[in-house]
Amino acid sequence: MKLLRYIVPLVSLGIAGHALADALILKDGTRVEKTDLKIKDGKISRVIKIGANTAEGSVQLNQIASLDWGNPEELTNASALLAAGKTEDAVAQLKAGKEFFELLKDIPGNWYLDLYLAYVDALNQAGKFEEVVKLLPDLQSKKLTDQQKTKLRIMKLDIDRQTSSDYAAIVSQAEDILKETDDSSVAASIWSIIGDVYMKKKDYEKALLSYLRITVFYGTQMQKVPEAEMRAARALVKMKRFADAQRFFSRIVETYPGSPIAEAAAKEKAAIGGRKNEDQAPPEGAQPADAAKTGDAKPADAAKPAEAKPDEGKTKESTEPKKQ
Repeated sequence: MKLLRYIVPLVSLGIAGHALADALILKDGTRVEKTDLKIKDGKISRVIKIGANTAEGSVQLNQIASLDWGNPEELTNASALLAAGKTEDAVAQLKAGKEFFELLKDIPGNWYLDLYLAYVDALNQAGKFEEVVKLLPDLQSKKLTDQQKTKLRIMKLDIDRQTSSDYAAIVSQAEDILKETDDSSVAASIWSIIGDVYMKKKDYEKALLSYLRITVFYGTQMQKVPEAEMRAARALVKMKRFADAQRFFSRIVETYPGSPIAEAAAKEKAAIGGRKNEDQAPPEGAQPADAAKTGDAKPADAAKPAEAKPDEGKTKESTEPKKQ
């Protein structure tokens, strides 16, 4: 079981308490702290202190009872890197974490599958489509929790979005998932897929409003925001709202300096060349997106980048699209 550890101040004794570090728990009750632990070439070893001296001993898998391990730093670091638009760096972090826990994947309390799923999701965000396709069958064969199964289902749906032209079926499946969950990270991923489908259909207004839902309603999912803003800007370009798109590109450059997404935004802003918005009739057959109907967002709102807001306090109704 993954335990939440905390710091307890021992004021009455004049001693500052401290949190127990991440550790392996051996069957004899011994804790092997992360700082004393090495995993290399499929072998586990620990540093043993004997007085002022240290020695290194091996640890066999059958000696380990469980892991007492908090949220892995690789997950935390990767989330921050994705929020900063540094997708490749996030992939590298998650790969390292996945490899560390792989040897311990059958020990209670391990984080292997969480890191594996996050790694594949980051690969997808990095556009490494072929690698994702190769890894999905292996992930599908694992014993997943219901939450992990939902994440895998979203990844598979995103693959369908990239390979299938059955847009109605993809949107329908996406809407079904939205109805089944109140998880903000799931909802943010789903709205990204829906937006991408509408981009393929050249229904740019609906695409724009789908991406804006992520920044407005799921702003705490910061790892999803940079790409959502970038895609919103590209939708505005397709709508010939060039001045509005430039505001998004400028925001991305300023908010995520030095990142690949900022570099891409700078290039795409330069390609517009300072052009102004052009009046354009809506695409044939296009209807206002549901978000506009319910007042969640209006087309005029897209003229300025939406500030990220916490998804706390959102209602179920605000996250579920009505049938198009």
